[in-house]
Amino acid sequence: MHDIFQKLFEMTAFGTITYKTVLMWAISFVLLYLGIKKKYEPLLLVPIGFGVLLANFPGAGMGIVPAEYIELGNDRYKNLFEIAHEYGILNFLYYSLIKTGFLPPIIFMGVGALTDFGPMLRNLRLAFFGAAAQIGIFSVLIVAVLLGFSLKEAASLGIIGGADGPTAIYTTIKLAPHMLGPIAIAAYSYMALVPVIIPFVANLLMTKKEFRINMKEMDKKYPAKYQIKNLKAVKIIFPIALGTVVAIFVPSSVPLLGMLLFGNLVKEIGTSTARLADAATGPIMNSATIFLGISVGATMTADVFLKTETLGIVVGGFIAFAISIAGGILAVKVYNMFATKKINPLIGATGLSAVPMASRVANEMALKHDPVNHILQYCMASNISGVIGSAVAAGVLISLV
Repeated sequence: MHDIFQKLFEMTAFGTITYKTVLMWAISFVLLYLGIKKKYEPLLLVPIGFGVLLANFPGAGMGIVPAEYIELGNDRYKNLFEIAHEYGILNFLYYSLIKTGFLPPIIFMGVGALTDFGPMLRNLRLAFFGAAAQIGIFSVLIVAVLLGFSLKEAASLGIIGGADGPTAIYTTIKLAPHMLGPIAIAAYSYMALVPVIIPFVANLLMTKKEFRINMKEMDKKYPAKYQIKNLKAVKIIFPIALGTVVAIFVPSSVPLLGMLLFGNLVKEIGTSTARLADAATGPIMNSATIFLGISVGATMTADVFLKTETLGIVVGGFIAFAISIAGGILAVKVYNMFATKKINPLIGATGLSAVPMASRVANEMALKHDPVNHILQYCMASNISGVIGSAVAAGVLISLV
């Protein structure tokens, strides 16, 4: 009888549960709470949170194993059937869909099909502030190197400042895959906290007078000299032209930016490619999001996540995010020193890739100071350019590092 009870006990996970296991469960529950109850990026935090839970069930064998288990030497790896048989379904998904860099560009295609470049094309001068907001990426990269991170690790850490989850994941896969879990969590957590971080930085750097700058009144007072006559044609030509130019100057950005622009193109063409756009934004993007989230979450085993380095990633990611917002705001403030037609600095704060959340937050802040000051369409110009800017910045980092 004693042997039976002993075997029954050994069959359970009670004997293998440690404080680290419980701590990882707690982290998983927090992520699930933020996604379910608070509705912070639920489409990603829920799969990631549950992936963390699956990876830390003792004895389940659902955690992602390090690449050295998969390598055979001489840049050769076990085939996918061997990985699935020896390490389970989540390792199969991770090494076939994530490690290969397949899913982030697929998600970017869906993002492109959901994006309207019209606000940016109508306000091209505002697009430059999306580029200014990328300063957080390179600032944190330099600081991270000084603190002891390798150049590849520092680049992966800095890319969090672009506020784009797929871009952060893609860059990390290429440069520092061992940091994928913490960086993905930090990237998506800070994206979810955009409604907190943008007001925090904006209130520190902006005056009440700047909050009240009314963009529509500025347009009436200083009308644009040139108007786009055929916006439909321009919106079709734009992704083709931009993709060609960027491919020449930053070829390594094409996997992300190229798919973004392709998704946008099939959307803008209209009815003849509507089925492609629907597929990109529907079943393809939804499936990619599920597999991406749950596989990334499964990389966060206790042995990988519970390190001092992880705290550095979380802190560094926040700094990168805040500097990017501040960089956009300060760029507008400098511009206003020399321009007659003033720009609301909140537009610079939206030079992130968190579309359209950043624009909505900035618009709400402007309305709080002036109930008729609607700046959403202007914010979207900077916000959309931030998506392009972060993809280009990722390509630059991958090429240089």
